[in-house]
Amino acid sequence: MRTLVIDTATAACSAALIEDSAVLAAAHDTVGRGHAERLLPMVAQLPDGGRADRILVDCGPGSFTGVRVGLAAALGLGLAWGVPVTGYSSTALIAAAGFAAHPGHRDLAVVMEGGHGELFMQPYAASPFAPLAPLASLPPAAVLAAIGGRPVIGSGVRWLDDIDESRTLGPALPNAADALLLPAQYAGLPPRPIYGRAPDAKPMAQPPA
Repeated sequence: MRTLVIDTATAACSAALIEDSAVLAAAHDTVGRGHAERLLPMVAQLPDGGRADRILVDCGPGSFTGVRVGLAAALGLGLAWGVPVTGYSSTALIAAAGFAAHPGHRDLAVVMEGGHGELFMQPYAASPFAPLAPLASLPPAAVLAAIGGRPVIGSGVRWLDDIDESRTLGPALPNAADALLLPAQYAGLPPRPIYGRAPDAKPMAQPPA
């Protein structure tokens, strides 16, 4: 089975074509903004224009806009091609890639840049691969307290001023090509957003009857 993987949830934009547990082709770029303009040309440059038997997409957490861009593209292509679309979490992908690059670690904490001065944080165990706690959005000081002595990986590491550098595994961003590292159950999420924090906009209070 051939899988097209789309990842635009963070500052990175990437696409990969995976078949039989091998990456046929991939593209990855740190764009910051402009995912909508960059993604579809990136997919078109893959073999067969990225055509696949299924589509896998990063559902977040990450940028509100980036998450929506990736999901819209995945669902649109899935509808056009008549193929299923499933999702994965950006924290799970970063964790799986972190364990693959640093196989000696039994656990680690993924820390990603969030919004309004907070960071997304989720710890994972290596074997069996699984989250050790729910996804949280916390101020940096609270993240430091929550991660304990675990190694840390992700774009939010630079905001943890007091962390020992020997515990940092790098400022990683999700890369679509790493999706083949995910256990199957972590690559079968419903294709809907994982925002990681409550929306900024609040519904207007209803006037009294």
